[in-house]
Amino acid sequence: MSHQTIPLHHLWSVILAGGEGIRLKPMIEQWKGRHIPKQYCAFMGKRSMLTHTLERAAALTPGNQTVTVLSRNHRFDAWSSFEGIGNGTIVLQPENRDTAAGIFLPLTYVRAKNPQATVVIYPSDHFIYPNYPFIETVRNATLASKALPDKMLLLGAQPESPEQEYGWIHLGSQLLEHDTLPIWSVQSFIEKPQPKEAKKAYENGALWNTLVLIGNLENLWSLGRHFFPDLISLFEQFQEVIGTTAESAMLEWIYKVMPVHNFSHDFLQRAPEHIAVIPLEGVYWSDWGNPERILRTIKWIGKTPAFPLTLVQNKKDVIHSYSLRREHQPEFLTTSTWGRTP
Repeated sequence: MSHQTIPLHHLWSVILAGGEGIRLKPMIEQWKGRHIPKQYCAFMGKRSMLTHTLERAAALTPGNQTVTVLSRNHRFDAWSSFEGIGNGTIVLQPENRDTAAGIFLPLTYVRAKNPQATVVIYPSDHFIYPNYPFIETVRNATLASKALPDKMLLLGAQPESPEQEYGWIHLGSQLLEHDTLPIWSVQSFIEKPQPKEAKKAYENGALWNTLVLIGNLENLWSLGRHFFPDLISLFEQFQEVIGTTAESAMLEWIYKVMPVHNFSHDFLQRAPEHIAVIPLEGVYWSDWGNPERILRTIKWIGKTPAFPLTLVQNKKDVIHSYSLRREHQPEFLTTSTWGRTP
């Protein structure tokens, strides 16, 4: 596999760490005594989910080309995640205005410094294992984005089950193969499907949407302007004052007046022809949306949870069903299934 990269000064990482983590709020409040968004927590070992994300990004981009968006209300919970890694640019989101704002706010800072950038967007609240094949897939995706400059490349995870809480990607035809990496067109997106839709997606070879997105910044920005011009207009005004004394006041103002848009619903579902998909091979991905899923994963990789098992309902069933050691990997981590048309 080639280790050639695009010019280093054009490759930027954007790390999304501003979410509130509402689904895990009851568990974390019992565990920590107050609510802390899950990306700032270490569910095993001592490193938080955000720290792991920062480390994956640092494997490809220098720290000064990383922009991380945090929740201002939880900023003190996040600081320890940066120890030993470097801060890059940290943006404090005044409040949660849904995922489109959470993505385009840090992109505004990248655009102010390098409008020709290729960006890699990483959610920080998802579990990814192991790191190496994931990083290599992202590295290859940055190269593949040069061959498909009009497409945003999205990583898709192979599903374990007809999960209803995830977004799904129905694949179209194979567009090309880049350094043995197959790249597919998108037929459609489905966000949090009904049971029959999820079952059909699973049986038809659809992928889970990881929301890891790679591509040309200006291409992404133009699509954003097309789908929600009201939001992008505010961020373009804000870009003009980044680095000046007006920056903080302007950020407060746009967050008071901005419309709310969801990136998955209002962007991805409306733009399948502008997106291409790269399947994650040899990588386990989970959004860790409930305690049972977290415990199941930790037990599977042979680690010890950092939280009390009393926080997990049906823990005996979880432990019994997934009492696998690291050498007993699920088949999809060792066998490629992507040489077929779904």
